[in-house]
Amino acid sequence: MTEDKSSVTVRIAGEEHTIRANAAPEYTKKCAALVDDRIASIKAMSGLIEGHRAAILAALTIADEYFQASEEAERIRLAAASRVNTLAERIEGELGSGG
Repeated sequence: MTEDKSSVTVRIAGEEHTIRANAAPEYTKKCAALVDDRIASIKAMSGLIEGHRAAILAALTIADEYFQASEEAERIRLAAASRVNTLAERIEGELGSGG
């Protein structure tokens, strides 16, 4: 991320929005593309659905994916920490027993 705020215009659900953020413009465009794709996908699956409802459903599915990914990352972190501790104990045991 950059220190200075930059403005970038993106298209989400057929509407242009100017976003001012600390992130690089390419990152903001990537985020906007994800939201736009998700809204389009929901509209395609749901048929006729109001734009704001599609946006809310898109936000909820993105939040769900975020929380699932966060939980998985934490599970992996804990598993890795456990393995490191087990290995450290084995190494210490071997060094303590004279090798």
